Amino acid sequence: MTTTLEPETPAAVEPPALGLHTDLSNEDYHADKTSLSSSGARKLLPPSTPAHFRYEQDHPQPPTKTFDYGNAAHKMVLGNGPELVVIEHDAWTTKAAKAEVAEARARGAIPLKQHEMDMVNAMADAIRRHPLASALLEPAYGAPEQSGFWIDEATGIRCRVRFDWLPSQQDGRLIIPDYKTTADASNEAMQRDIDKHGYNQQADWYETGARALGLGDHTAELLLIAQEKKPPYAVNVIGIEFGSRVIAGNKNRRAIETFAQCESTGYWPGYADTEPNYLALPGYAENRDKEMYL
Repeated sequence: MTTTLEPETPAAVEPPALGLHTDLSNEDYHADKTSLSSSGARKLLPPSTPAHFRYEQDHPQPPTKTFDYGNAAHKMVLGNGPELVVIEHDAWTTKAAKAEVAEARARGAIPLKQHEMDMVNAMADAIRRHPLASALLEPAYGAPEQSGFWIDEATGIRCRVRFDWLPSQQDGRLIIPDYKTTADASNEAMQRDIDKHGYNQQADWYETGARALGLGDHTAELLLIAQEKKPPYAVNVIGIEFGSRVIAGNKNRRAIETFAQCESTGYWPGYADTEPNYLALPGYAENRDKEMYL
C-alpha cells in the first residue's frame, strides 16, 4: 500500500519581542507582518489605499537598480548590510553574467558593476569628509540598523521601526540620523521629496518610536542625511520643521487607526466603494478654462 505524506505546515514564526533589538536581521525585521512600520503607514493613506498596502505586504516587489544603489550606499556609509559583489562583465546580457547576478541575489548579495562599486565608495568618502554628517555617523559613538517594536496604546497595534543609526549615548536629547540617497539634495528638491515620500511622517514615526522605547530623555529628533548619487556626491543634513511634524503626527495617527480597523474587519478597501468620488478639474485647468468659457 502506498502512503501519501501530507506536506508539513510551516511552523508559525513568533514575531520579535517588544523593545529594542541590536542584532535583528533586516529579513527578520521585514518578515513581521503583525506590526506596522513607517513606510506601511504612509502606504495606507492617500494617494495610496489599504488595498495597495495589503497587496505589497503579500507580494514583495523584486529589487530594482535604484533600490540596489540605495542599499549599496547604505552598506558602505553605515557599515552594515548585504554583501556587495562586483560582476566582472561589461554587459549583463550574456548567459554567464546573468548566472552570476542570479547567484549573487540568491544568497542575498547586491550585484554591482565596477563603476557602481566605485560610486558607492566615493559616496562613503564624501560622507566621511562632511563635518556634520561624519559626526552624526561616527562609529565610536553609535551603531547601525537597530530595530524597535512597541504597542500603540490607543489601538493596541504593534508598531515597528528600523533606525539607520542610533547613538550609543542615550541619556540626553536623542538625534536620529537617517541616510537618504537622491538625485538632488538641494533644499528645494528635498522640500519636494519630504512631501512626495512623506519624510515628515517618517520623522514623527521614528521620534515616537524612540520615546516609546525609552531612548534618550523623551526628546528625539530625526535628521535626514541626503546625499547625491553623482559627483561631487554633495551632502545636505536636513531637519523637519515642527509644523510639518505636527501634520505628520496626525497622518500617522490616521494610518494606525486605519490599520487597526482593517486588521479587525479583514477588509482592506481601495478607492471609493460605497459612494462615487466627484472630482473637479485640477486647479490650474479650472483657472485656465474659467477665463475662456465662463
